Amino acid sequence: MIAITGGGTGGHLSIARTFKTELNKKGIEPIFIGSSNGQDKAWFENEKGFKEKYFFNTKGVVNQSKTGKILSLSNILLHSLKCYDIFKKHGIKKVISVGGYSAAAASFGAVIFKKKLYIHEQNAKIGTLNKKLIPYAELFFSSYDERSPIKDYPVRKDFFKTKRIRSKLEYIIFLGGSQGAHFINELARKLSKPLIKNKIKIIHQCGKKEYKELKEFYKKEGLKVELYDFIKDMPAILAKADLAISRSGASTLWELCANTLPTVFIPFPYAAADHQYYNAKFLKDKKLGYLFRENEIKANELLTLIYQINLRSISTNLSSIIHENAAEKIVEYILKHK
Repeated sequence: MIAITGGGTGGHLSIARTFKTELNKKGIEPIFIGSSNGQDKAWFENEKGFKEKYFFNTKGVVNQSKTGKILSLSNILLHSLKCYDIFKKHGIKKVISVGGYSAAAASFGAVIFKKKLYIHEQNAKIGTLNKKLIPYAELFFSSYDERSPIKDYPVRKDFFKTKRIRSKLEYIIFLGGSQGAHFINELARKLSKPLIKNKIKIIHQCGKKEYKELKEFYKKEGLKVELYDFIKDMPAILAKADLAISRSGASTLWELCANTLPTVFIPFPYAAADHQYYNAKFLKDKKLGYLFRENEIKANELLTLIYQINLRSISTNLSSIIHENAAEKIVEYILKHK
């Protein structure tokens, strides 16, 4: 039997769901161990396909006072010991960690009670928890690290199905993530008029918080923009775009790669360990994307760059950076591993 642990944020939880789905296809219902804090319960409390779910009252250790760190770590270790009964009840032999503070208790529990631990790291900058656990893990999976036996990121097949080689700039999409990004929203405001004047169409995913304000802005300016607070069918929308301006969370970055969509990345500056920057730098170093910090962006210079990007070259080369069926390959690798 297998346990999946981790979460806290959508990036970690989406990977947990992907692994759960692949295990379900093989007739396996894993258990899930996460936290009652963060987004874990919202995602998985009513999720089908898990044999059982456990949500511990655990919190992260990073960005806390010295006392807070001691209390959080003590709480995590206490819940790690509680895993003994859970592992025994379900006959758990293997634990898959997708990272995040939600993974700490069950991952430490796997080490303490000698269960096989498998780690999937989403980001180029390895998280604090994973750094500590890698020496005890059976296998470590990452799209960036040479130690990984499989380097492809688990991305839904829909993103591959709608991929195409871009050769002409007709559509630009501004992506701020599910919550939106104020900086990217402001950039879209500044660039929309000159872009539309040059017959370039705009798709803008802005988040719920600023949706109404931006809708009124575009209407007042007489600008025809496809505006979304949240995009449900992202593969279909990305298929229309020829260039993206986006944050660089791991899931978003690899979905854009799977869709072979050239991108200008502007990482969220306050991401833990600056991981969004290093995610995008991985592509920039391979000349497969552009990367700017927020304080480096000048709207007029970005506008000039947009018209100079060799879309065909980047789009063609992105095809070789990621391949389909990563989740299936990783799950099979774990199941076969003795």
